[in-house]
Amino acid sequence: MRIEKVAILNEVTTRVKESDYCFIINYGGVDVVKMGALRAELRGCDSRLLVVKNTFLAKVAAEKGWSDDVKAMFNGPTAIITGKGEPTAVAKAVMKFVEGSEGRASVKGADYDNKIVDAAMVEALSKVPGKNELRATLLMLLKEPATRLARVLSEKAKKEGGDAPAA
Repeated sequence: MRIEKVAILNEVTTRVKESDYCFIINYGGVDVVKMGALRAELRGCDSRLLVVKNTFLAKVAAEKGWSDDVKAMFNGPTAIITGKGEPTAVAKAVMKFVEGSEGRASVKGADYDNKIVDAAMVEALSKVPGKNELRATLLMLLKEPATRLARVLSEKAKKEGGDAPAA
């Protein structure tokens, strides 16, 4: 293998090993503008899209210890999305890209939480609220009992104050 190819393979292997997730997509037939828009959106999620040769990805899969089932995903034009942090935001961006590609792009699968998942699981992941949304919901749930108690006490004080005889 030439030095350039070894360097590319090492970069892909390092990115996949060091990232929290790896989405595998088919980008065939998608124009450069839409790919650029996806890349820009992924940068905001601390992720990166790499177009990868299937032979390189097969070598990465063997090195990472992915099951043989994943090799079926390595056909056609393939790109991977790797990064750190919250995968739900990335899954949402990927599904938005797939839906906007008019049937040209598709999700092949992903390595998420050290498990290989299929396209249906990636779609389900895209529908899960993000960490910030879940935190906001949790805060609202924690705040609600105190708010209700304050309302009840306030109403009771108003009723007691209104029933007092006039002096």
